[in-house]
Amino acid sequence: ILSYDEHSRAAILGLKHADRLELVPGFARWLGRSGRSLLERCDLVVPVPLHRGRLWQRRYNQAAELARRLARDWNLACEPLALTRSRATPSQGVMTSAKARRRNVQRAFRVPDSARIAGRRVLLLDDVVTTGATAEACARALKRAGAKEVHVLALARVVKASQMPI
Repeated sequence: ILSYDEHSRAAILGLKHADRLELVPGFARWLGRSGRSLLERCDLVVPVPLHRGRLWQRRYNQAAELARRLARDWNLACEPLALTRSRATPSQGVMTSAKARRRNVQRAFRVPDSARIAGRRVLLLDDVVTTGATAEACARALKRAGAKEVHVLALARVVKASQMPI
């Protein structure tokens, strides 16, 4: 919904790294407005998970906080533990290419209990999408677990200068 740029970066990083949880309600409203057509088609919200080591450092998963609020606002189920990051990966922010990002998250996600996912229309929620590698890896794991559909909604997206309107 937002371009991840000099205008949005401070707020998003504040949510992600600086305990700025007061931003969640407003961000969730924006996600709800921009993702209305997806939300109307889904019955379950699943956040992109953090590895337990990173979760321990941050104390919360910003995507899970957004997912909980969005699900509550839209009267949808939320399963923050339905998808797990089964191995620690370096931050995608340090990857130099889309290919490296895809390789970094390949087989990094799993669904511990497919009964939570099977036959469901899942909205996968993330904070920032850069190349889509993480969302793709998560969606593959959810589909392998039997998700009927997987849709992706993110708070912000990195847009290259060549993709910006004039």
